[in-house]
Amino acid sequence: MMDLQTGEFLGKNIGHFIISSERVAHVQIGNNLEHALLVLTKTGYTAIPVLDPAYKFHGLISSPLILDAIMGLERIEFEKLEHLVVEDVMNRNVPTLIVKDPLEKGLKLLINHPFVCTVDEEGYFEGILTRRVVLKQLNALVHQLNVKKTD
Repeated sequence: MMDLQTGEFLGKNIGHFIISSERVAHVQIGNNLEHALLVLTKTGYTAIPVLDPAYKFHGLISSPLILDAIMGLERIEFEKLEHLVVEDVMNRNVPTLIVKDPLEKGLKLLINHPFVCTVDEEGYFEGILTRRVVLKQLNALVHQLNVKKTD
């Protein structure tokens, strides 16, 4: 059993907590914005990772970034969706974690982000660390501590 007091929980590497890349919706840098908006809408997410054909991580694309790119002065210019590509509007300035990083580092980043992308040492996308997964693990640990106290 993990223990909060010994630091075992926070010291564990994030590789134990990430959602694997195979289960994460993403788009590629060359996809047009229409495709990206379709993926975002179908999945219900507001942001997803952007990868290159070799599956290296490059940034995030979000619904607000896409809408900002097609917003004209007098109307939304939907025709731009098929001509602009993800690489043109994605956010490249996002924090990432390396699979071997301790959970404590991920926890600090999750304060301001609902998820953080995880890469290996060469930048290949490994998955995401989400607030939900960390909170579920923390909740289970706190519950175990409460059960121990009542014994």
